[in-house]
Parts: sequence; C-alpha cells; structure tokens
Amino acid sequence: MAITHDTIDHITFESLVEAGAVRGVDVIGHAGGWGVIVKYGMTERSLAARRGAVLRFRKFETLVSYLRRIGIFDYNVHAADFDLAGMKTTRVRPDASEWMRSAFEAKAHTDWVREKVATSLADPRPDLSHEQVMADVQAVIDAKRKQHAERKAAL
Repeated sequence: MAITHDTIDHITFESLVEAGAVRGVDVIGHAGGWGVIVKYGMTERSLAARRGAVLRFRKFETLVSYLRRIGIFDYNVHAADFDLAGMKTTRVRPDASEWMRSAFEAKAHTDWVREKVATSLADPRPDLSHEQVMADVQAVIDAKRKQHAERKAAL
C-alpha cells in the first residue's frame, strides 16, 4: 500500500474527525518512518506536514499519540514496507550550525550597533550639521590629494 500524493492538512483532518466523516485511517510503514492515509467519503488522502509534503512520523509512539489527541483510536497498520535499518539513527542538521553561527554574528553586530548609538547619544558635545561634517571630510580629502600630488611631483 503506497502513500498517495493527494494530501490533507491537520486542520481539515481534525475537522473531519469532529464531524464523524472519517471512515478509516491506515498507518503505512516506510523506510523513513510512518505515514497516515485518511479515508473519508470516497476519498483517500495522505496527511500533510505544514509545508505540504507528506507527513512522516519517525516513531510509531508519536504517531499513536497524535491520532489519540485527534480522536482516532482504531486504525489499520501496514508494516510490510517498514524498514528499521533504512531509518536514520541520528537527526543531523548540517545547516543548523551555520544558522546558529549566523544568528550569533547577527546578535553581536546588533549589540555593537546599539553600543555605538548609546555612546553617541550620551556624548555631551554639541551636534554638528551635515554641511559642517561634509565640509570637514572634503577638507581631509583635498589635503590627501594635495599630499599625493606633491609626492608624485617629487618623483
């Protein structure tokens, strides 16, 4: 028995159970865990995760707990394709360390910016106008250009 590509989300599944419209549930074993087929009316659909892909439970106990919370106590289990050896024994997320590093770097940068802003706001010196700052910067640029021209002329 295979998982169908047509899916049903958790909210719809829960609503169908509350309405008493679910005529059966099949639990299907695979190498990656356990899937759920919901039968209602003349339709059979796979239970979907939030992102739309077919939801797979790694542990059968988690699946049983989920179905009980919704109100499903009777279901058929098809374990012919279940492959315990094919399941991953660890949950490795290679992107997690990069994500955490980025998060720490972002926080460090945010803290640095906040410190600079706080220091600037606490500075008792009077504020300078934009025009004055630009004039000061232009004077530095002009002085450097003059020094560079003099050195070039001396060679």
